[in-house]
Amino acid sequence: MASRASSISRLIPSATRSLRPLSTSSATSKLVSRNALASTPVARVARSAPRFLVGEGQRRSASSDEGGSSMTVREALNAAMEEEMIRDETVFIMGEEVARYNGAYKITKGLLDKFGEDRVIDTPITEAGFTGMAVGAALAGLRPVCEFMTWNFAMQSIDHIVNSGGKTYYMSGGNVPCPVVFRGPNGAAAGVGAQHSQDYSAWYGSIPGLKVISPWSAADCKGLLKAAIRDPNPVCFLENELLYGVSFPMTKEEMSEDFVLPIGKAKVEKEGSDITVVTHSKMVTHSLEAAELLEKESGIKVEVINLRSIRPLDIETIIASVKKTNHLVTVEGGFPAFGVGSEIIAQICESPAFDFLDAPPERITGADVPTPYAESLEGMAFPDTDIISKVLKRHLYRQ
Repeated sequence: MASRASSISRLIPSATRSLRPLSTSSATSKLVSRNALASTPVARVARSAPRFLVGEGQRRSASSDEGGSSMTVREALNAAMEEEMIRDETVFIMGEEVARYNGAYKITKGLLDKFGEDRVIDTPITEAGFTGMAVGAALAGLRPVCEFMTWNFAMQSIDHIVNSGGKTYYMSGGNVPCPVVFRGPNGAAAGVGAQHSQDYSAWYGSIPGLKVISPWSAADCKGLLKAAIRDPNPVCFLENELLYGVSFPMTKEEMSEDFVLPIGKAKVEKEGSDITVVTHSKMVTHSLEAAELLEKESGIKVEVINLRSIRPLDIETIIASVKKTNHLVTVEGGFPAFGVGSEIIAQICESPAFDFLDAPPERITGADVPTPYAESLEGMAFPDTDIISKVLKRHLYRQ
């Protein structure tokens, strides 16, 4: 065991030797280029203020308020990586601008100063290259956290994720684990165009050998990212850019460095008796708002389930809820065809819960079109609180 630990520690500097700081002239040139980029105006369409993110007065219930505080999703992700890097010296971070720039979304802020360039590594703009390096490092015994600036860019490296990463543990008969975490923003943001707005939950959720997580709250992000880093399987960690700056309440237990959530376990965010809504990521916010609105205006009690994990899917929690409410609606931000909601409904129809349904289950999804760039059209391409509440009322024959 000691010899294995020493060999792993020797791997860290050797694996990163080629990524040491550049010469003085190269570093100066790089700095000039970065300053020029930072001062270049970026064309953006003016955006309306977000209306449906969790803020004051929209707090998530927690296990205990004693010693609690609040934390943004960004802070939670940062804390999870820092705690795991302290706990395990084989954990390291790599990706575009994760080190000196503190990450494109500042998720890795301060980690370079704390852990140095051997463990927080800036990579070139070559997803296929550094994803292959991450998988190779994991197969060699390290625990890389590979950041994508957006999951849309990971299409350049999907072969490494699906084949090299997702299949080696199985094909080796369980002898060669691949403990790598791929993380970054997933799904639509605001005004980033069709190429940068796709939800990859269903893409990676269909692959045996991968684990796929789609967190919502700060507690989800902290507890599940820590679990993902410790897992021997490759994990796709699908975050949402619009949630990074949102604060959530955190209990004393959730703030603890020992807080870890199990992968594959959903959470009932709001209990209800009339209808079950199953959702994930940012759509949890809209679903909770719709549930509160319907209960206030119509007395409809909606049970909202936050999936948290796409694969493995916690179908048992959904079955138990459907048996109680007799109705099922899924909500997601991805495309309708072959999506997460489709899989959930198929499994419910194949389970004993089917006999408890009083109406056909329904899906609420993004529009079946490439995401529009224009704000007026983009707003109509994804579900919001109003759409969800209208569908739920119609489903229950209340409209």
